[in-house]
Amino acid sequence: MSKKGVAILGAFVVDLAFRAGKLPAIGETIAGSGFAMGPGGKGSNQAVAAARAGADVTFISRIGSDTFGELALKTWKAEGILPRVAQTTTAPTGAAFIYVHETRGDNAIIVVPGAAAGLRPADVEAAADAIRESRVFVTQLEQPVDAALRGLELARAAGNVTVFNPAPAATFDDALFALSDYIVPNETEAEALTGIAVGDLAAARRAGDALLARGAGTALITLGERGALFHTRERSVHVPPFVAGKVVETTGAGDAFVGGFAAALAAGADPLEAARFGSAAAGISVTRPGTAPAMPQRAEIEALLRRQSPS
Repeated sequence: MSKKGVAILGAFVVDLAFRAGKLPAIGETIAGSGFAMGPGGKGSNQAVAAARAGADVTFISRIGSDTFGELALKTWKAEGILPRVAQTTTAPTGAAFIYVHETRGDNAIIVVPGAAAGLRPADVEAAADAIRESRVFVTQLEQPVDAALRGLELARAAGNVTVFNPAPAATFDDALFALSDYIVPNETEAEALTGIAVGDLAAARRAGDALLARGAGTALITLGERGALFHTRERSVHVPPFVAGKVVETTGAGDAFVGGFAAALAAGADPLEAARFGSAAAGISVTRPGTAPAMPQRAEIEALLRRQSPS
């Protein structure tokens, strides 16, 4: 069987983004400077990022039979993403409160997965054909851990490349590490998993060693404005950041990285080059507001890669 594209298991939520100069204290009301509502959720954002980066994408999830669920279906249709998604009347489609600092662009998030919290291994098995036929499988932790585990098991059994983004940070069995060809945490998640504060590259390498010791094939730690660390048992390479303009919002940067990385792997790129592709995708995404809407097209990523070489 000829494998192609990317299968992604995860959550769709609607992002409700508020821009302000600070987060209010308990009991305090402040005036904000902006508001936007749009498609989000780590899994869905990564699906949009991978599709815009040129991959054939299947997305596996659960949504509610409601207005937010309609937005999900419209989003996937517009992006050419094939949904393998169950709809339920017993739970709403998820939502996320996103605070965005009005000048720095950094963020704080509360996410409620809604219907995606009901994803079970049986839902994943119902889409097993899509996982087996893909070249790369991606999952995260906005849906239950047992669903992520089943997806990784099916992908590994089919001989696919597995990418695990352990976000939001949560406790899970070491079996997920062993099933992950690439584990892709950010600095906060890497610290939560290893107990090592990732303050510099040396610390990131120590955290990478700890992730490898737990069974992951490669630790790919995203470092925000410092780029990323591609860390294996044989080599450890700093992937520099790509600067595409003024930072507007960082909310979707990690998802842009994961989606771009997966798309490049599915296209047959060398893993380190795929990491550079993901870094360039993230560099463009932070220059735009929103999460899914901020994801760049493949031509934009390739143009930035041509303009900037690693430093």
